[in-house]
Amino acid sequence: MASLVPAAGTLPWRRRDDRLEVALVHRPRYDDWSWPKGKLDADELPCVAAVRETLEETGLQVRLGGPLPPSDYPVPDSSGEIAAKHVDYWAAVVTGGHGCLEHEIDALAWVEVGAAHDRLDYSRDREQLRALVRAEREGRLDTWPLALVRHGRAQPREAWAGDDRLRPLTSAGARQAVTIADVLAAYGITRLVTSPSVRCVATLEPFAAHTGLRMREKEGLSEEGYAADPSRAPRHLRAALRRATPAALCSHGPVLPELLGRLVDLVPGDLPRADACREELAGAADEQMRKGEVLVCHLLGRDDTASVVAVERITA
Repeated sequence: MASLVPAAGTLPWRRRDDRLEVALVHRPRYDDWSWPKGKLDADELPCVAAVRETLEETGLQVRLGGPLPPSDYPVPDSSGEIAAKHVDYWAAVVTGGHGCLEHEIDALAWVEVGAAHDRLDYSRDREQLRALVRAEREGRLDTWPLALVRHGRAQPREAWAGDDRLRPLTSAGARQAVTIADVLAAYGITRLVTSPSVRCVATLEPFAAHTGLRMREKEGLSEEGYAADPSRAPRHLRAALRRATPAALCSHGPVLPELLGRLVDLVPGDLPRADACREELAGAADEQMRKGEVLVCHLLGRDDTASVVAVERITA
């Protein structure tokens, strides 16, 4: 069986004079035009690698939008055998950087999508472009992310004699929190809302410390607050939908299914792959999400007009 080479990349996009443009990179080693992409580091998640590789190759800082079709093709591995390369892609919005190129890239070009179709050297790269253009045409490209986070692994209840709200993360849970920080950074999260329980606060703490964002502790997202009044948790979800800014809500296994169920209702009936989105959300609700899991909803609109157009499940 061929070995697998996992990689990830982005399609940075912008609108210029009401025209959709994408960023292509030129590799002098192969004399080709393609998307910014690269191999995953050891234990690196694809979404994190996509942002890192884009920055390293182009000097552009990006925020991930909706996922795009992946690409699979054969490549020679280090031993000269043929390996299977799998590349995950996302649409991406530039949030900073100066376009400084690294040694493998000698040109970065912003190109109108029609010209990009002709300039790309590989037919497999056109599939992501077609998906991006289709999302633009259907008004699904310019999304904002809402991340639901289940806290990382904590000390077992049976091994903890104190107040359950003070139960801490294990060392494995602390490592998950560091990975979750990288995931939230990849999606450009700017608002943090959490249960005040120590295991939830500690799950978001590495990201809060890195970004300087304040964590907003909400009793309605705790197990105890939810048990006392189940209507409080959905109110925090509605508040996030009203703001329509990239946000993360961190809570517990018994609480998150209520929020996921509300999000199922926000998937439009005419959305391509609507059933798949609903199944993803309903499946996460049925499974109560895994400890350290991040479920990212890509949304359009706000408040009563908010709609979920894509869903990703990521486990730290």
